[in-house]
Amino acid sequence: MPAGDTVMKLEREGAFLIAQIHQLGGRIFSGLLREHRLNEISPAQGRILFVLWQEDNISIQELAEKTSLSKSTLTIMLDRLEESGHIVRVPSRGDRRKILIRLTEKNRALQNSYVKVSKAMIEICYAGFNSREIDAFEKNLRKILGNLKACEKNMKDTA
Repeated sequence: MPAGDTVMKLEREGAFLIAQIHQLGGRIFSGLLREHRLNEISPAQGRILFVLWQEDNISIQELAEKTSLSKSTLTIMLDRLEESGHIVRVPSRGDRRKILIRLTEKNRALQNSYVKVSKAMIEICYAGFNSREIDAFEKNLRKILGNLKACEKNMKDTA
């Protein structure tokens, strides 16, 4: 290494590990989706559909909050899901300015297969963990997520 060059050494590498897990997990998840003939759904779209399977007929704002996707990214993904017949946009009866996102029957038929893929990912990720370890890990992840959401909010508030 040339003189004067410094090597970046982080004291903690959690965020770097999370980024690696996200990339590798996305590739594995995509492969599982293909194996279950769910080729038309990307992992990112699956995150949107997962939220809608929990609570259908919600606003774009609510969906953005629950998926942590920006509205512009979410809008593009919703366009693709709508074009492929997975969702429809419906004007709210109570507020004409609000658009609700609703699943189609075509999409509901995919839910069971998608749940199988999700369970397979859970088994892969948590291999070798006991229930207490999983609970503690997920508690810490929720804490990190809360920290990141608070930081993002502060950044928006000061911008």
